[in-house]
Amino acid sequence: MRRLSIAAIAAAFLVTATACGGSGSGGPAGPGGTGEGASGGTARVTVGIIPIVDVAPLYLGEKKGFYASRGLDLTMVTAQGGAAIVPAVVGGQFQFGFSNMTTLMIAQSNRVPVKAVANGIATTGEQGADFAGLTVGKGSPITSAKELEGKKVAINTLKNIGDTSVRESVRKAGGDPAEVDFVELPFDQMPAALAGGRVDAALVVEPALATVKSQGGTVIASSYVDVSPDLTVAMYFTSTQYAQRNPETVKKFQEATAESLEYANRHPDEVRRILTTYTKIPESMLPNLILPRWPARPDRASIETLAKLGEQDGTLGSTPDLDTLLP
Repeated sequence: MRRLSIAAIAAAFLVTATACGGSGSGGPAGPGGTGEGASGGTARVTVGIIPIVDVAPLYLGEKKGFYASRGLDLTMVTAQGGAAIVPAVVGGQFQFGFSNMTTLMIAQSNRVPVKAVANGIATTGEQGADFAGLTVGKGSPITSAKELEGKKVAINTLKNIGDTSVRESVRKAGGDPAEVDFVELPFDQMPAALAGGRVDAALVVEPALATVKSQGGTVIASSYVDVSPDLTVAMYFTSTQYAQRNPETVKKFQEATAESLEYANRHPDEVRRILTTYTKIPESMLPNLILPRWPARPDRASIETLAKLGEQDGTLGSTPDLDTLLP
C-alpha cells in the first residue's frame, strides 16, 4: 500500500459536479488508479480518508491482506474532512472515499453523483463513553452544552455533521443552538486550541479526544449519541460513474471492507496499535482510547434523523434521496 498526503481540496460540490459533467470518474482514474481490466488482475485504487480512529479497519484490512487477496492495491490519501474528499472522488482523483453522512447527503441532495458502497462507523451509543465528545478545556467553567450560547466551538468542517450534532446537544440541554459560534479546525489541532483558550469547546474524535482528556479537558456531551444512539456517522463511497463502469472492483472493495470492519470489531488491541502508524498518538495513550462500533450495515433510521436535523438547521437545503445514496 502506498500512502500520500494532500491539503484540503478547495473545490465546492456543485462546481466540481459541473466541471466533471457526466464523464469524470469511471474506468482508469486518479493517482495510479486502474479500472476493471488492470494487467495481472490487480486494480490499483486510491481511497480518500481522514487520519482518525474511524478508518483503522482499512489499515488493518490492508495489513491482513483482505484487499490484496481480492486483487486490490490501495493508496491511502489523507484530507481534513469529507467535504474535501467528495470532489476528489467525483472528479476521478480517488476511486473511493470516506465521509460522514451529512457530507454525503449534502452532495446527493445537490445532485452530486455519489454512491455509498460500504459501512464506515457508528457511535457507541453511550453518553460520556463515545469515541466523539463535545469537550471543554481544563478549568473551563462550562459544564453543559446549554452554556455554549455565544461561545466559540471548534468542528472539523463547517455546515456539516459537526455543527448539526453539536446543535442537537445544545437543544437537548435547553439552549438555543442558533447562538453557537462555530469555527473550523482539523481534529489534531483542537487539543492545542482548547488548551490555549482559542476556542471555548470542541467536538473531537479519537485519538484527539484522548489527547484532550490527558490535558485535563472534559466531555460535556456526546453529540453523536444525542442525534441517535445508533447513529451511522460515516460510510465509504464512490462516484456513480465509477460504480457503473467498475462493478467488480466496487464489489471487491465492499467485500474486503466488510471483512475489515468485522476484524476490527473483534480485535480492539490491534486497532489501537495500528493507530500509531498513521496518527501521532503516543503509545502510552492507546489504552485510554474509546473505540467506535464498526457495524456491517448502516442504520437507516439514524441517518433519517440526521437528515431531518440537517434540514431543520439549514445544513441540508432539501431532503436527500436515501434510496439512491445508500447501498
